[in-house]
Amino acid sequence: MRVLLLGADGFIGRRVADRLLADDELQVTVLGRRDSADIRFDLTAGSPGALARFLDAVVPQVVINCAGATYGSSRTLIRANTLAVATVCEAIRRSREPARLVHVGSAAEYGPVPSGVPIPETAEPRPVGPYGVSKLAGTELVISSGLDAAVLRVFDVVGPGSPAASLFGRLAEGLRRALEQDERQVRMPDLSGYRDFVDVRDVARAIGAAAVSAATGVINIGSGHAVRARDAAQLLVRAAGFEGTVSEDARQVLLPGQSAADPGQRTPEARPVPVPEPVQWRQADVRTARDRLGWRALVPLEESLGDIWLETACRV
Repeated sequence: MRVLLLGADGFIGRRVADRLLADDELQVTVLGRRDSADIRFDLTAGSPGALARFLDAVVPQVVINCAGATYGSSRTLIRANTLAVATVCEAIRRSREPARLVHVGSAAEYGPVPSGVPIPETAEPRPVGPYGVSKLAGTELVISSGLDAAVLRVFDVVGPGSPAASLFGRLAEGLRRALEQDERQVRMPDLSGYRDFVDVRDVARAIGAAAVSAATGVINIGSGHAVRARDAAQLLVRAAGFEGTVSEDARQVLLPGQSAADPGQRTPEARPVPVPEPVQWRQADVRTARDRLGWRALVPLEESLGDIWLETACRV
């Protein structure tokens, strides 16, 4: 099967690329902005017509879109998560042999939901920040495109390769620094919310399953369990052997689209925007993934966080 992979340099995309390239039955072509890509193309700047010509040259049977932005200004997020998706959808429609599209969405599209209740795919999306809004717009473009397409609405991804700006990327780096400098405290944003943490390797398996399935529409990808972020943080603390304390600043609410290094940090082109209320509960209803993809999460959260620490501890 011929596969065109977009976004192979990202946190999820790297794992997807590793998995696809290890399969001898797949012919994988990587399209992206970096020199390492087989085809150099910027989805945020290129035209649908130009991308369609590349599609006609590769003739992929499946396009997997892991491209996008998690952090940055509203303008950056809209270009990467909405306009780029419009380009992909239009290019596939224009191509001579339209491919199946597997697009990576985000649980941030749901926004606030009642606590204690798993979120089904039928829940009304109410995103609370620019990241969630931009991702929801991308999902709506895919669903309304008329293509053979599935959107995997991925919950809170953890595991090896976690970005330094992510919640546990920041915590791991803080723990490493504290241990090196014999400090007794690591500061973090508010950790009172509950999240559905899913390992990036499990997400890559889900994407691979969706690529060869006939499933369409939105499909939740998560562990199916809600864990308080504070409790998850303690798993990472124990993996590091840190005996100090993790202090939380309740005034800092870390949301997708903000850097964990500084929740108020903005890129130069960004304008100040109100920080919305935190989303206190996030748990995936994963029955659709189980029934339509034959997929479920396998990697325990403790293993995911332990692998983050191993990477951080080995970093020079």
